[in-house]
Order: sequence, then C-alpha cells, then structure tokens
Amino acid sequence: MFGERLKKLRKSRNFSQDKLADELNKKYDKKISKSMISRWENGKNDIQMEMVHIIADYFNVNPVRLINPVITDSVATLPRNLVEEKSSKNIQVPILGEIACGDPITAEENIEGYLEEPEDSLPSGTVFYLVAKGHSMEPTIPNGSNVLIREQPEVEDDEIAAVLVNSDTEATLKRVKHQGNMIMLMPDNKDYSPIIITSDNPVRILGKAIRYTTNL
Repeated sequence: MFGERLKKLRKSRNFSQDKLADELNKKYDKKISKSMISRWENGKNDIQMEMVHIIADYFNVNPVRLINPVITDSVATLPRNLVEEKSSKNIQVPILGEIACGDPITAEENIEGYLEEPEDSLPSGTVFYLVAKGHSMEPTIPNGSNVLIREQPEVEDDEIAAVLVNSDTEATLKRVKHQGNMIMLMPDNKDYSPIIITSDNPVRILGKAIRYTTNL
C-alpha cells in the first residue's frame, strides 16, 4: 500500500525514480538511490519511519495516510509497533508584513509577529510565514491564510512561490509557470490576470509555499 501511494505521488510530479531520489538527497542530505525507491514501490523492502516522514514532508502529506491512505486525518495515529520521536523544542517562525526595500527578508523591520511551531514539523532551511491577502490564489489558498514559506531562489514549474514585486517591497503568492525563456506568475483564481516577468517588470522569488493554516 505504501509503495502504491509513493508511486502515485512520484508520478504526480512527473518524476522518474532517479529524479525523486535526487530531489530527496538534495533537500534532506540523504543517500537514496533509484533502486531503493524501486524496492519501496514494489514492496520488496520495508521503509524506516524516518524515511516515511521525509517523503511525507516532501510531498506535504500526512505520514500516517502515506502508510494507509484510507485513514482520515481526524483519526490518524501511528501503528503501535511504530514509534514516532517527537521534538519537545518549539521554534518561533516569523510572520512577514511589508518588506523594507534592501533589508534581508527576515529583518526585524519586516516582521509583524511570530507563530510557534514544533521544530520537527518544519522543513530544513530558513522558513517564514506570509499572510495571504486577497483572493487571487483561491480556492487553493484562502484569503487570510498563514502560508509557510521555505526560503529558496528558485522553484519548479507549477509550484506556488512567494515573490517580491513592486521594487522589492511587496510579497505576493503566485504559481510559477515557465514557457521557454519567459516566466509567468499565475493566479489560481481565473478572475485575476497573470504577471509576466520581463526586464521591465522584474521580480524576485523568495521561496516555496509548503503549507498553509487558517484561523477558522
């Protein structure tokens, strides 16, 4: 069952087994081979719980549902023979507001507040929250959501990114589309228009959207 779920997730990104292994190795500093992924997908090798959590984090899915997709999030608990080590350390993740031109992204001048998160629930690297303002990414990301961003200068095609616009003073969330040498920032709401990146309209990618929470 895990193998079928992993294969489905891999194919949803149009990844080969080699590509997925490379992506996991780069992000989590592991030594995963194509043959390991092949054995997991074919059910020939048991997978360690650490790797279940890594794969779940990469694809942004519940690790328990990765093992057993029929379990709903509301009742998802780990099987008794699997022990999940939980970190007792919480981290204050900054919430960014208006961005001061020229300052580092997480400079104090840009921070409106903090959200506390368990350290082991966060991806590697520098992370921060942006508040989704407006309706351009609905229904994918509701207005007012707190969106967790991992800082990185590039994202893959069709991923949602936080992007600096308006002379590096305003951050917006958009889906990145590459077409030849052109890049378009696409809203998910069809009532809004895409932003075309040109030399006259430069933007800068802040990072990749990982997940969001709402106050509802």
